[in-house]
Amino acid sequence: MNINSKHISTNIRGDLSGGLLAAIIGLPMGLAFGVQSGLGAQAGIYTAIILGLIAGFIGGTKTLISDPTGPMTVVAATVVSMGILSAGDLDNALPLIIGTFVLAGIFELIFGILDFGKYVKLMPYPVVSSFMAGIGLIIISMQIFPILGHVSPKGFLDIISDLQTPLSNFNSQALLLGGITIAIIYLLPKITTKVPSILVALIASTVISVIFKMEVPIIGNIPRSLPFLHINEISLLGWGDLKIMIGPAIMLGGLGVIDSLLTSVVADNLTKSNHDSRKTVIGQGIGNILVSILGGIPGAGATMGTVTNIQGGGNTKLSGIVKAIFLFVIIVGIADYIEQIPMAALAGILINIGINIIDFKGIKMLLKVPKQDAAVWTIVLLFTLFDNLLNAVAVGFTLASILFIGRVTKGMKNSQSKVRLNDLVDQEEIPRKLAKSIYVQNIDGPIFFGFANQYRDFCSQLNDMMIVIIRMENIPFMDQSGLLTLESVVKDWHNRGIQVYITGANQDIKELLTNVNIVPTLISHENCFDTFRACLLYTSDAADEEDSV
Repeated sequence: MNINSKHISTNIRGDLSGGLLAAIIGLPMGLAFGVQSGLGAQAGIYTAIILGLIAGFIGGTKTLISDPTGPMTVVAATVVSMGILSAGDLDNALPLIIGTFVLAGIFELIFGILDFGKYVKLMPYPVVSSFMAGIGLIIISMQIFPILGHVSPKGFLDIISDLQTPLSNFNSQALLLGGITIAIIYLLPKITTKVPSILVALIASTVISVIFKMEVPIIGNIPRSLPFLHINEISLLGWGDLKIMIGPAIMLGGLGVIDSLLTSVVADNLTKSNHDSRKTVIGQGIGNILVSILGGIPGAGATMGTVTNIQGGGNTKLSGIVKAIFLFVIIVGIADYIEQIPMAALAGILINIGINIIDFKGIKMLLKVPKQDAAVWTIVLLFTLFDNLLNAVAVGFTLASILFIGRVTKGMKNSQSKVRLNDLVDQEEIPRKLAKSIYVQNIDGPIFFGFANQYRDFCSQLNDMMIVIIRMENIPFMDQSGLLTLESVVKDWHNRGIQVYITGANQDIKELLTNVNIVPTLISHENCFDTFRACLLYTSDAADEEDSV
C-alpha cells in the first residue's frame, strides 16, 4: 500500500470514528433542543440528520458538525410561541412558523452568496462573550420548569416572573432525575472519558425512571415515518404574513451565520486549517431551507459536536455526512426507548449545555479590562435577555465601534504628544550575530477587535526565530479582543520555543497586561523594557555570555 492509500485509509477511519461520536453526542442534544423549540423531539432530530448531511456535503469547513444549537433554538422557540399566540394552536400556527424558518434559510443563503460571513471575524470579543452568556442564561432558565416537572413558558421574563408556580408545586421525582443527570455529566469524566457522559446520563436517568415507574413527564410519541414536505402549509401564506415573518427570519439567518462561523473558527484553531466562510454559510442556508420544509428547526454549526468529531479523528467532510447517517440508523433502531426519556433528564442536559456556553473567562476579566468594554458587555447581556439576540449583537457592535473611534482619537492624540523627531530617526542596528534569530515587530496603532484576527494570522507565520521583540511605542491602547489575541499569540510562540520581549509599552498598557496576568505569567518582568535600546543591550549581553560559556 502506497503512502497516499494509507493516508486515505487513515482519513476514512478517523471520519467514521469522529462521525459516530458526534452522532452519539448529537442524539440527546437534538432531542432536547427539539423539545425546547416547541415542535417536539422529532423536529430536533430531523435537523441533526438533514442539516448535518446537506451542510456536511456543501459546506466550507471540513470538520464542522451541524445540529440544532442553543442560540438558534432560543429564537426558534420564540417564533413558535408567537405563532401559537397569534393563531391559537400549533396546527394553525404551522404555516407561519415553517414560512419564517424557510425565509430564514433563504436569508442565510443570500448572506453566504454575498460573503457576509467575513465580517463575523470583526465581531468584538465583549459582544460575543456577553451574547453567549445571555444565551446560556436563557437556556438554563428555560429548564427550571421542566426539571421541577412543569411545562416552561418561552420568554425569559415570563419564566422569571412565574417562578412561584413550579417552586410551590414541584415534582420531587422529576427533580431527582434532573439532579442525577447533572451529577453524572459532571462526575463521570473524573472517572473516565472513554464514554460520553451526556449519553450515559441520558440512559441512566431513563432506566431509573422506567424501573421505578416514576410519574414524570416523558418525551412521548415520536413519529416513525420519514419527514414529509410541508408545501401545503407554505402555500397558505399571504403577502400580509411577510411583515410578521421578515424580522424573525433576518434574526435567525444572521444568527445562523454568526453561530456557524464562530464554530468554524474553533475548528480552525483545533485543526490548524482555514475554513471557507462563503461555502460554509451557503451550505447552512441550503440545509436550513430543506430542514424547515421537512418540519425541522433551523440549526447551525455546533461547537460540542464539532470538537467531539475532531477529537474522535474526523478530518474531512465525510465525517459530517457519516454523523448524519449514523444518527438516522440510531433513531430508527431505538425509537421505542427514546419515547421513555424523561423531560427532566433533557432539562439536566440543557442546563449543562447552558453553563458550558457561558464565557466565564470573559466574565472574570470584566473588572480588569477597560470600562468601555465592560459597559458594552453589560448592555449586550441585557438586550440578549430582555429584547432579542439580533438586536443585542447589532447594539453591541455599534457601541463597540463608537467607543473605538473615541479611543483611537484620544490614543493617537496622546501618542503624538509624546513622540519627538529624534525618536523617529534614531534607529538602532541589530547586532549581526543576532540578526538572523531575532524578529523585531513594529506595531503602529492599536491592537483591537478589528485587527485581532489579522495580527494572530500574521504571528502564526513566524518561523525559525529564537526571539521576538514587540515594539509597543506606537500602540496607544489595546482592547479586550487585543489582549486575548496577544495572550494566544505568546502562548503559541512559547510552545515553539520562542522567547518574547516587550519594549516601550505605555503605562495604561502595562497595567492592562499585568491585570490580566499576561505579565508576569507569560512574559516576565525581566523581559519588559522601557526602550528598544535597553532590550537590544540585554539580548546582546545574554548572547555574549552564552558565547563565553
